[in-house]
Amino acid sequence: MSGPLRLRAPAGAHFVLASASPRRLDLLARIGLTPDAIAPADIDETPKPRELPDAYAERVAWEKANAIAASHPDAFVLAADTVVASGRRILPKAETESEARTCLMHLSGRRHRVIGAIRLIAPGGETRCRIATTTVAFKRLTAMEIDTYIQSGEWDGKAGGYAIQGLAAIYIRMLSGSHSNVVGLDLYETHALLAGFGFRYGGSHA
Repeated sequence: MSGPLRLRAPAGAHFVLASASPRRLDLLARIGLTPDAIAPADIDETPKPRELPDAYAERVAWEKANAIAASHPDAFVLAADTVVASGRRILPKAETESEARTCLMHLSGRRHRVIGAIRLIAPGGETRCRIATTTVAFKRLTAMEIDTYIQSGEWDGKAGGYAIQGLAAIYIRMLSGSHSNVVGLDLYETHALLAGFGFRYGGSHA
């Protein structure tokens, strides 16, 4: 009896996800890929002075992947970074209610970009990167709506202070581009990277 299709690395190589994000793990599961190991990178994610959002996302994804590849030289290592940007401004990953409230007040009634950088390093060191950009527009939020979202706690640790896969979805009036990119990993671009390195689907048998 055939089982679900699984996305497999070439020549039996291991696949390491350089992220502790449960959202990225869930997204990879949607395309049939289960990491052999999860190894979150501990790097300084502080933006450099005058660093633009696209450059920042690409740099952080590279530094995460590079840090983990050093200890997994024979594995494929995937790292990603998601940035919420308003113009040239990089919004923080909200760690406090005050930060989340500031982000929501800024995003209210405005369009912003969600930039996802995806970096894959292959055994031997060859590396490639893909960038995805999604445009998102929030409705004009009332004070009560902001208070309600703060009470939900969904903002904790989220870029821009919101999670599209939760309550924030009711505040988003327009989205142009990849929805999975806003959640945390653009699946189209991720699969394109993996396929380019020889990842292929195969069935499992019971």
